[in-house]
Amino acid sequence: MNDIDVDLSGKVAFITGAGMGFGRRMAYRFAKAGAAIAVTDIDLGRAEAAAAAIREQNGKAVAIQLDVADETAVVPAVAQAVEALGGIDILVNNAGKHLMKYNKPFGDLPTHEIRALFDVNMMGVIFCTLAVKETMRQRGGGAIINISSIAGFGSKNAYGVSKLAVRGLTIAFAQELAEDKIRVNAIAPGLIATEQALEEMPDAMVRSLVDDMQVIHRLGDMDDIANMALFLVSPAASFITGETMKVAGGYPLAI
Repeated sequence: MNDIDVDLSGKVAFITGAGMGFGRRMAYRFAKAGAAIAVTDIDLGRAEAAAAAIREQNGKAVAIQLDVADETAVVPAVAQAVEALGGIDILVNNAGKHLMKYNKPFGDLPTHEIRALFDVNMMGVIFCTLAVKETMRQRGGGAIINISSIAGFGSKNAYGVSKLAVRGLTIAFAQELAEDKIRVNAIAPGLIATEQALEEMPDAMVRSLVDDMQVIHRLGDMDDIANMALFLVSPAASFITGETMKVAGGYPLAI
């Protein structure tokens, strides 16, 4: 797979859930493009390992522990990143609860699990977006990417509705932050070959999605998501805001 060529020199990216999966790959790729990275994760050990790997490749990164569902923790985490790296130009709201545990009807989940799902997947996006607004405004604008999901289209369960909410937040914040020259877009991944996805999904379900539902018959790669993220934060996407980009091998296609 060819890497998209984007220059992020002088930019600072604050990425949530960056200790593993999509977040970690985006952190690496953004750093390779020249950005300094605030690697945030609820697990500080994971964040430190990801940040250390970036520094080993001559990139600049700091590790910050952050539970995005904890409103009282978000503002201090943003302040820590600003102090260490000088500001924030890019926010990636990647942290989320997902996959099979929450891929169920609301009636099949305990109330505390529903609340936890929405606290992370929806409230975390709100908390982090509002927390970076001022530093982005001071730096002349910025770009925010929310990680939604293909499950947010035709939502039929708790997880899908949480990711539908992310699409709604993307539209709302794109309008609310436009005057501050902050663009807000979302990515809706389909089936991507992360360790967690392949461990939790039955092989038959994976094969059916790839072979029968997608029109591009391969598993998605984390670089497919990172490439879209790099495009959306680049000047090439300067006329794009409020959109949710599907990266899902053509599933589902609809007018």
